Amino acid sequence: MHARKLDKAPTVVGVGINALDTIIRLPRFPAPDSKVELLSVQPMPGGQVASAMVACSRWGLRVRYVGKIGDDAAAKQQIAEMKREDVDTRWIVAKGCQSQFSFILVDQTTGDRTVLWNRDPKIAMRPRDLKRSWIRGARALLVDGHDTQAAAQAARWAREDGIPVVGDFDNRYPGVEELLKNVDYPITSKDFPERLTGEGDLLKSLPKIHARFKCRITSATLGCAGVIAWNGKQFLQCPAFQIKAVDTTGAGDIFHGAFLYGLIDGWPVERILEFGCAAAALNCEALGARGGIASVRKIEALRRSGSRHPLPYSEDQLRAAARSAVGNTAATA
Repeated sequence: MHARKLDKAPTVVGVGINALDTIIRLPRFPAPDSKVELLSVQPMPGGQVASAMVACSRWGLRVRYVGKIGDDAAAKQQIAEMKREDVDTRWIVAKGCQSQFSFILVDQTTGDRTVLWNRDPKIAMRPRDLKRSWIRGARALLVDGHDTQAAAQAARWAREDGIPVVGDFDNRYPGVEELLKNVDYPITSKDFPERLTGEGDLLKSLPKIHARFKCRITSATLGCAGVIAWNGKQFLQCPAFQIKAVDTTGAGDIFHGAFLYGLIDGWPVERILEFGCAAAALNCEALGARGGIASVRKIEALRRSGSRHPLPYSEDQLRAAARSAVGNTAATA
């Protein structure tokens, strides 16, 4: 299977973060100056782009991952894990330093997680680390917003070759504006649009990003509220699915992988968003960033018939906001 999947150009390429997560399950989140007996401790592979690529590989796509690691035991584990998942890899190794790692505290009662992470500066990916040939021939590229200069280089190459670029943005790192110039589908955390634009209302900040950077679709994931997207004419929303959350780690990462999967298959945006929400929900039913990656059949079953949380916005709100956004865009054109 490994040889058959990797004997052609990759369908999807991911350039970005990998990490070794230590999942620490707690009966409740600790209060300051308290003691809590932990339930379990388990090292598991994670990282935003790496986890999204693993999901795409499990769903049958030809996948290439480009990432940077140290020369420690965690790096060996990352290499072995990607081989096991049939992911073609291009590793950049930083000598004499640790790979990125995280300690993730998971509240057993809710599945909510708190991430404590550390990253040696030498792990940061640089433009000189990349080769254009690693991306050429792909049908989509995923980048994250951490090492913005390297991601911007990859996104420029992809744009020049007509390859659509999906971006994962959770924080406003230096240089992110230059990266956004070549991202077709930015998918952000709920807080990122305000950090970038200064506008706290998503129904205003998403259109601002869309107009400024000439995106195709601009969206934000909202946790239990699902996802909201703006396509330049109207808002599209999809509520999250109701599940018993064990661990919310990696939900966004798997959403990004699912978005790529639907994009490659040419699905309507509404279906892509629903599939992403369903895939993210099912991943939360197990521990770890990749612990609950479900089959396409199981994801589709939840998408079609699963119970959902309430919609975050009413249709009247969306229509009014769309009229305002279109009017503002026309006025500044």
